[in-house]
Amino acid sequence: MSLLARQRQELILEQVRERGAVRVSDLAERFGVSDMTVRRDLDVLARRRLVDKVHGGATAVGSVAASTDEPGFAVKSGRQQEEKEAIAEAAARFVEPGTAIGLSAGTTTWALARRITEVADLTVVTNSMAVAEVLHAARRPDRTVVLTGGIRTPSEALVGPVAVAALRSLNLDVVFLGVHGMSAASGFTTPNLMESETDRALVEAGQRLVVVADSTKWGTAGISTIAELSEADVLVTDDGLDDDARAVLEGEVDQLVLAPTRG
Repeated sequence: MSLLARQRQELILEQVRERGAVRVSDLAERFGVSDMTVRRDLDVLARRRLVDKVHGGATAVGSVAASTDEPGFAVKSGRQQEEKEAIAEAAARFVEPGTAIGLSAGTTTWALARRITEVADLTVVTNSMAVAEVLHAARRPDRTVVLTGGIRTPSEALVGPVAVAALRSLNLDVVFLGVHGMSAASGFTTPNLMESETDRALVEAGQRLVVVADSTKWGTAGISTIAELSEADVLVTDDGLDDDARAVLEGEVDQLVLAPTRG
C-alpha cells in the first residue's frame, strides 16, 4: 500500500536524523515514487526548517557547511564511509610500484593509504599525520614516507609556509588530492586558506593529478580554490554522482572513474 505524503515525509525526516543526509534517488527507490515527488517532500520539510536541501538530497539542519567551516578529521571519517572505501579501492589502481606519490590530507586519502600498504618500493610524500601513521605502521623496508612540517588544522593537515617550502622542492609522479568540495564554478576547493596554498604546492609537484572525492562533494564550494576541474587528469568518485554532474565532469577532467558501491 502506498504511503500518504505526510507518512513518507516523517520517514524521510527519520532517515535524515539517523544518517545526517539522504539522497533523492535513494528515497525514490525506497518509497517507489518519482524523484519529483521526493523533491516536493523535501521542499515541505525544508519550509518547516526540519532539513536543509542540498544538491541531490537533504541534510540535517545546520549540517550544511559554510565556505569556511572545517569539520574535524573524526567527524569527516564517519561520513560516506562506503563511498570512500570504494573510491580508495579504485584509486589504488593508479599507484604503481617504484614511484613517488603525494597524498594530501583527508579521510578519502587516508582510506587510500590503507589500500596501498602492500605496494612495493614506494615513496610517499604527505602533509597528513593520519596518512603517515598508516604507512609507518606497515613497516616496509622498501617504503619511504616523507611528512611535511607545518601548522596543524582541524582536519589533521599540516599546512603553511613550512609545508609549502618542503613541497616546492619535490618532483612526484602522481599526486592524490582529497577536497572539501567541487563545482563547475569554483573547481576543487577547501575551507582553509592555508591548506589551499599547501595543496596547490602539492599539485604543482606532481606530473599527474588524481582527485578523490565522493559524490556528495559536488555542488559544495569552500572559500579557496585548489585547482580547476580541468587540471585533474583523473577524478575518482562514486556511482552516486548524478547525471548532470557527470556530464559537466566528463567535459572537464581527462578521465572520470565512478567507483561502484554496494548500495
